[in-house]
Amino acid sequence: MYLLAESSRKQRLICLSRSSRWLNQMWGKRCMVASTKGHAQIICHPPRRPIQPISIRPSPSFSSSSRSRSLFRLPSCLHRRPTRLGIPSTFVRRCSSEIRAMATKDREVLPDVAKPVHYEVSLFDLQLGDSWGYKGIVKIDSKITRSTKEIMLNSKEIEVQKAEIFGEDGTKITQASEITYDQKSERVTLKFPQEITPSEVVLSLAFAGVMNNSMAGFYRSKYKPVAKPSPDTPREGDFHYMLSTQFESCDARRAFPCFDEPNLKATFDFEIEVPKGQTALSNMPVKSERDGSSPGLKVVSFERTPVMSTYLLAWAVGDFEYVEAMTHRRYNGKSIPVRVYTTKGLKEQARFALECAHRTVDYFSEVFEIEYPLPKADLLAVHEFAMGAMENWGLVTYRTTAVLFDEGKSDTRYKNRIAYVVAHELAHQWFGNLVTMDWWNELWLNEGFATWVGWLAVDHFYPEWNIWSQFVAEGVQQAFQLDSLRASHPIEVPVKNALEVDQIFDHISYLKGSSVIRMLSDHLGRDTFLRGVANYLKTHAYGNATTNDLWSALSEASGQDVNSFMDPWIRKIGFPVITVAEEPSQISIRQNRFLSTGDAKPEEDETTWWIPLGIKSGSKMEEVNSRALVAKTDTIHGVGQNSFYKINKDLSGFYRTNYPTDRLAKLGKSLELLSTEDKIGLIGDAAALAVSGEGSTAALLALLEGFSEEQNYLVWSQISSSLANLRSVFSQNESVAAGLKEFALRLASPAAHRLGWEFKPGEEYLIIQLRKLLIGMAGLAGDEKVITEAKRRFELWAAGQDKNAINTNLRSVIFGINVSEGGSKEFDSVKEEYLKTDSVDGKEICLAALGRTKDARLVQDYLDFVFSDKVAIQDVHNGAVSLAANSKVRHLLWEYMKGNWGTVEARLSSNNVVFERFVRMGLSKFADQSIGEDIASFFQNKDTSAYDRALVIVSDSIRTNAHYKERDEKSVLEWLQAHGYA
Repeated sequence: MYLLAESSRKQRLICLSRSSRWLNQMWGKRCMVASTKGHAQIICHPPRRPIQPISIRPSPSFSSSSRSRSLFRLPSCLHRRPTRLGIPSTFVRRCSSEIRAMATKDREVLPDVAKPVHYEVSLFDLQLGDSWGYKGIVKIDSKITRSTKEIMLNSKEIEVQKAEIFGEDGTKITQASEITYDQKSERVTLKFPQEITPSEVVLSLAFAGVMNNSMAGFYRSKYKPVAKPSPDTPREGDFHYMLSTQFESCDARRAFPCFDEPNLKATFDFEIEVPKGQTALSNMPVKSERDGSSPGLKVVSFERTPVMSTYLLAWAVGDFEYVEAMTHRRYNGKSIPVRVYTTKGLKEQARFALECAHRTVDYFSEVFEIEYPLPKADLLAVHEFAMGAMENWGLVTYRTTAVLFDEGKSDTRYKNRIAYVVAHELAHQWFGNLVTMDWWNELWLNEGFATWVGWLAVDHFYPEWNIWSQFVAEGVQQAFQLDSLRASHPIEVPVKNALEVDQIFDHISYLKGSSVIRMLSDHLGRDTFLRGVANYLKTHAYGNATTNDLWSALSEASGQDVNSFMDPWIRKIGFPVITVAEEPSQISIRQNRFLSTGDAKPEEDETTWWIPLGIKSGSKMEEVNSRALVAKTDTIHGVGQNSFYKINKDLSGFYRTNYPTDRLAKLGKSLELLSTEDKIGLIGDAAALAVSGEGSTAALLALLEGFSEEQNYLVWSQISSSLANLRSVFSQNESVAAGLKEFALRLASPAAHRLGWEFKPGEEYLIIQLRKLLIGMAGLAGDEKVITEAKRRFELWAAGQDKNAINTNLRSVIFGINVSEGGSKEFDSVKEEYLKTDSVDGKEICLAALGRTKDARLVQDYLDFVFSDKVAIQDVHNGAVSLAANSKVRHLLWEYMKGNWGTVEARLSSNNVVFERFVRMGLSKFADQSIGEDIASFFQNKDTSAYDRALVIVSDSIRTNAHYKERDEKSVLEWLQAHGYA
């Protein structure tokens, strides 16, 4: 926000964020500037007496001109001046009506006749069982911008029973004479008998809704309590229930009628009537409690929220308990309470998340140079949850496996996951909540940054985890995989209809977005980058922003024209591969778009990316050339055939590198000179180039042979991933499959035996993960000693002779080996463990292991089980992932889907996120084009709106795999035979 002040010579605009200290001294509260009817007004939260409005008369010297580098025509209300870099700086930006009018050309948005300012939401008469219905009243303080007889809001599965308009003084103006619904657009139109003139009014709506079980909107989650619950906890049969919300992206409308668009920010008052034995939570602290409408009920009211988007409103009701810690930093003179809430009996498993959370709040307050904006920070474990977590402001919700950890029973890997997810969501409290993207096409501003800074926080607290190597192995490589498909999309993807946005909550928005941010941060310098980010947040606090706003802040901080070189990375599809040609003392490099099919057409290869080369050279790789490639081709002097070098230091740049075969071999023989990230990148590039045909599978296998003495878990993780893809693609050729299995056996087994089975007290996290990975690789490659030992330990455990025979960190490996090598007995034992486990991660581990069976009859049993009510909808996709990775039986998953589509659709259609995930993850691994054609034919006449993009990814992935198999099958077999593997 901005404050207009007077200068003795001319008007000038002062960024409000730079005056926040002065405002806090005046009121001791958080304040902002709003523009109303041509005046600037300071508004504080909670509301205080406003100062005298000051008329805004922008100086002619600030008028927009043709010199502006804006990518779009500026509305007249935006007044810009060029900086020393020639990059426009926005000085007046809260002219929402004109901006919105321009935006509607590219967006399907609500008519701008009414603008929400404040909501009062009151819920009551909750039917905790049977119909699960509830009633509510929402009063929306609104500005009517032009005369109208109609007001349109968003509403889904909500019955609006009465709609009235009141004046500011409480006088009733009119009541809706007709209420109509458009289910497709999820809108309700209120028609009034008389015209409503431009004014400030209160729109009052009485409505009724349902607490669904679809993990969207206001919904119920079932669970089996581990401690005696409060008597008034909702219950049906063996299950008890908690209530919570999930509104992002377009499901606030599923809980109450509202203007459900991210740039229609408002403040919220919320209250709810609940049983007295239940705890109610919301974004803000409890303001008051009073007796409800009948004995045994209470009405809980909460303090007013800051200005925020509808998707960030949240509430929850349940039989909750919590653990608490106070921030070390003091905010406005006080520490902030940080709590993790669980259903009764689970709070002790929230200790690790709490440890992460309260430290992370302080850390981000320092990094962003803005104190945590709310008076509390609550985290809540939700038993049924479609996503990993949700950043509701002040009440962050998580699936249980992303926030609970049992020190005696949980796999250590889940600690890593919890630390990251907690940090990711808390980053959103600033990046996404305090400053929100203007529209869903810029989702990456929320998710890409929260992903990167989440890793940054975990690295700060747990440097021994080697987090940035993990990011390269997991985040960057997954982003590469999706972005190498024709089915990919730009980071900033056009979104005309907000209902389409769920399908772009993907690896491009999250992982490519964060990878590009890492590249930019490394280029600018992390301190400079974070200084620019802090300025961006201060400038746009409590408002909405665009990608260009971020680039402007980073340009100002760095003195570089960030927009000029980053624009293609954000707004163009795909990424480049650099192809290297060597001469004795120089190299020639060329950039092209990389496609996994290796057949980019000229019209698909028109982008010229700015590429930071980061060339490491010298006898110890101590020299770094930081120049960038800014054209399609270039020549680099000083390195060549006669020198040792590597491009893309630590895989900082988001691109592949295609070396001559001899250079790849040289790098493979000098692994001791490479960083962990360099090794991961080298393997990942070689594997991807083998798939595309720009490299060779023979070169990849020769490279992998050189890693037999490798001791780093994250490097082995990349080796495992690359080998798994090879074995998957060539699985139907028995000779090739057997040769690749032998290759994996000879590579992994010696390392597995060197490390052994026994965990040592205080053993490092990465060693624990390496032991698990190597034993799993060796076992699934047929190592008889590993299989025998895995069976021995499993039998002791299953017979009840020694419940400690299986170390908690080896459950996934031992269960998987025994299901894969065994039959019904082993399968049933793991299935029984799934049903009775009280380990938070146990169900995920068992479900994945069950999918390793090679028995067709057991696959049928497994799929029936996955689609029964014994498996939570949120976990159904795990069954698809496990079977898809099992080349022996993955075709049975597709046969089951075709033969039982009614069951599949009925089970998954209530939640589009889950449905899309199941289709995409379950069908992408095939390497047979005839199956791809069968899939396309099957879905041709079906409503695929929930997963149509997933089907494009499936088709592209199968085509890639099939082409790779057909092209390389013969040469791979020849190499395996020549080297004694087949």
